[in-house]
Amino acid sequence: MSAVQPEERTIRGLRREDRAPLRQLLQATAMFTGEEVDIALELIDVVLERPGQKDYLIRCCEAAGEVLGYYCIGPTPATEGTFDLYWIAVAPAAQGSGVGRFLNGHAENLARGIGGRLLIAETSSQGKYEPTRRFYLAQEYSEVARIRDYYRSGDDLVVYGKYLT
Repeated sequence: MSAVQPEERTIRGLRREDRAPLRQLLQATAMFTGEEVDIALELIDVVLERPGQKDYLIRCCEAAGEVLGYYCIGPTPATEGTFDLYWIAVAPAAQGSGVGRFLNGHAENLARGIGGRLLIAETSSQGKYEPTRRFYLAQEYSEVARIRDYYRSGDDLVVYGKYLT
């Protein structure tokens, strides 16, 4: 992947032909287990196979026809205006180039535009997720909760939140 200028990036809806590149992107990050990749693909399949559903909204960032990253958000059931940021992932070659910020900003604007007031993101306390935690803090999220030993012994759930209004 060559260097992509910010003005060359676009965000668009998910397309059927994005499934395989997104699977490769998720695997290439080396951040997700096989089970986590399968879960991400389940949500992608829901969006592709049930276009009228409103539980999951997926957008892709691309440049020159290549998918650089994506996000998946959705309204949190039984809340008013709270949204979950289920997935945000950037191709390894595009990491550090602003694609994650671009995707996150778009996700915030999309949620805000449909009544979102709070965006929640969850991650792990494992060392390999330190860049992810720094990313959320740089995007002005706050750590709002931590549950010790949530995923497994020694692996906490770290919850970040950002008010959109």
